[in-house]
Amino acid sequence: MPQFLDRGDGVRLAYERHSGKGPGIVWLGGLRSDMEGTKALALDQWARAQGRAFVRFDYFAHGQSGGSWRDARIGTWREDALQVIDTLTEGPLVLVGSSMGAWTALLAALARPERVAGMVLIAPAPDFTEKLMWAGFPDSVRDSILTRGEWAQPSEYGEPLIITRGLIEEARQWLLLDGPVRFDGPVQILQGMADADVPWQHAITLAGCLTSSDVAVHISKSGDHRLSTPADIDRLVASVEALCRQIEKTG
Repeated sequence: MPQFLDRGDGVRLAYERHSGKGPGIVWLGGLRSDMEGTKALALDQWARAQGRAFVRFDYFAHGQSGGSWRDARIGTWREDALQVIDTLTEGPLVLVGSSMGAWTALLAALARPERVAGMVLIAPAPDFTEKLMWAGFPDSVRDSILTRGEWAQPSEYGEPLIITRGLIEEARQWLLLDGPVRFDGPVQILQGMADADVPWQHAITLAGCLTSSDVAVHISKSGDHRLSTPADIDRLVASVEALCRQIEKTG
């Protein structure tokens, strides 16, 4: 059963955590995903077996957490990540972010450089609201968002995704890829070349923006956006394990 963390505004965030050695792991899921996904559970199981501290949680308006989707913003999810880091963890951390969660991880690392020792980013989608959504929308969709305040985007993963004007406009203050991303710790990026949601070139752009000299990009030619096959999961766990060992040796 999940535990709950009060955001301070009456909304509670659902989370699961277990204590252990550091560096601890924080899982940051993707847009409309939850902490019960394949990758999150696989990492949780691995961390338990290793006796390593681990936290996974549901953002505002995701999973078992409270909040209205139409009120959600990139800044809201950034605040969620920082509250989880500040309240539920200690010591150096490895942030593992999937898709939108990679953007959240990057924002958290910039806000807490003294806590975040490294990152593993899966199909990273920083700036997706602007560069992958808004830039590709036809004028009719843009007009709908600007005049009606929202647009329902069909999704192959379930119900249509409601994209609000507030989400698009608020996200512009959190864009990262137009300049250097000042994080100097080790970063592992896992990307599928067959990803229909986040082009593999987006991962390369991010790697170039990071100021760290220790950035590795692993491209799977057949990999899709979810990267949840058994081979993908093995690669993810191996990447997190290697990064933890690296941080242990240097820390």
